[in-house]
Amino acid sequence: MGAISEKTEQLQQKKEKIEQMGGQKGVDRQHSTGKLTARERLAYFFDPGTFQEMDMFVKHRCDYFGMDKLDIPADAVITGYGKVNGRTVYAFAQDFTARGGSLGEMHAKKITKVMDMALKAGTPFVGLNDSGGARIQEGVDALFGFGEIFFRNSAASGVIPQITCIMGPTAGGAVYSPAMTDWIFMVKNTSYMYITGPDVIRAVTGEEISHEALGGAMVHNSKSGVAQFAGENDQHTLDLVKELLSYLPANNMEDPPYVETGDAPDRDCPELDTIIPDNPNQPYDIKQVIAGIVDNGIFFEPHEHYAQNLVVCFARLNGDVIGIIANQPAFMGGALDVDASDKATRFIRFCDAFNIPMLTIMDVPGYLPGSDQEWNGIIRHGAKLLWCYSEATVPKMTLITRKAYGGSYIAMCSRHLGADFVYAWPSAEVAVMGASGAANIIHRKEIKGAEDPKAKRTEKIEEYQDLFSNPYIAASRGYVDDVVAPGQTRKILIRSLDAIKNKRETRPAKKHGNIPV
Repeated sequence: MGAISEKTEQLQQKKEKIEQMGGQKGVDRQHSTGKLTARERLAYFFDPGTFQEMDMFVKHRCDYFGMDKLDIPADAVITGYGKVNGRTVYAFAQDFTARGGSLGEMHAKKITKVMDMALKAGTPFVGLNDSGGARIQEGVDALFGFGEIFFRNSAASGVIPQITCIMGPTAGGAVYSPAMTDWIFMVKNTSYMYITGPDVIRAVTGEEISHEALGGAMVHNSKSGVAQFAGENDQHTLDLVKELLSYLPANNMEDPPYVETGDAPDRDCPELDTIIPDNPNQPYDIKQVIAGIVDNGIFFEPHEHYAQNLVVCFARLNGDVIGIIANQPAFMGGALDVDASDKATRFIRFCDAFNIPMLTIMDVPGYLPGSDQEWNGIIRHGAKLLWCYSEATVPKMTLITRKAYGGSYIAMCSRHLGADFVYAWPSAEVAVMGASGAANIIHRKEIKGAEDPKAKRTEKIEEYQDLFSNPYIAASRGYVDDVVAPGQTRKILIRSLDAIKNKRETRPAKKHGNIPV
């Protein structure tokens, strides 16, 4: 055997040892909880044979607490790049089988290196988190590592898509990098996130709570809104990430990927002609409207379980990616509240950052009333919605299906916040408020002094409805571009998007605005 062959064999042996990760016992423990290992996750996520690992031989430099005698394969994180559905993506996967995937100085440097490369290359960055947190033995060096990652999350925001998969524990300071990325996916029953765990909470407050109840996937998908997706298992979660990537550009200088969907652009949607109930207070499912309009009825919905009075989703319109923001009359009447405002705001800013045109579907009776909403800052949170629609310079189309009342009408991407095209169905009601409330205010004295107040009130309500509970006053002012038959909506929106997709619009030069967070 020649010297080169011998060294090649040594190289192979070194790699094989590192690829064993934390050893068979650790791998078996990982599998016993229903989780894939870090290397299995990367193999599943990337197109076969395309993943190129980096920094396999990196070692930690800590010599405190006997760490100098401890070998941690790949320093508990696998980093590199490859293809996902033919497109380049950089990624890391923390290895829980090796010292619990703990983050130390060199572990963090491996992550920041691929973050820097993703930013330079203009490609998405995906993190697969499965870690016990900071490597305490390394002390401040571990904190240095977290800070370096946070700084890069901020620098890359709005430049490349950043996606986090929580696939095991993520606690303490480790939760903040995911929170600074664009999208968080969690795995049901095997992942959790929290600042302080159940043991600390028990010691400080006496409260007894489980990991799952405190920070599990459905808690953050339905209650806190921290996460946007919940997968059934590791494979399903990674499939969801791949699906999301299919709607996103590689960076902020590119357009989203066009896909030939085979759905005719001039297709009528007759099912939409009868979807609005005769009773204006009766709900209907806005997702049926979305499905009728978009290509093949297919849309991809983040935040499905959070603030369900508003729907956000990605879809395609004649092959072009769009982001949709829609009030949901089937939940709380579609009224806006604190959580819905935050949900919409985050989505709007993402679409605007990555050149994704927006379609807003409006059926909104107003802001949710109540002291709870006021004390939780509906003024401040609602202002974000106004702010972000106004700030967005991507193509903006708005469709009013039914109610469009008062300040909530303005907030849902009205012409006044810069909508490029505004369309309304004949069932639309563009007014300051509903007819009943308006009649009570405008004709209060007349109703009170009438011989039959109830009959007079009914008369005045009908009078207001005839005058304002329609789209035609707004259309006569040019606030609505056209009143369209519901069945014709798809073809009209496709024409409009084609006419405005190359839109260029600027705002006054400034460092940044002071968004009402």
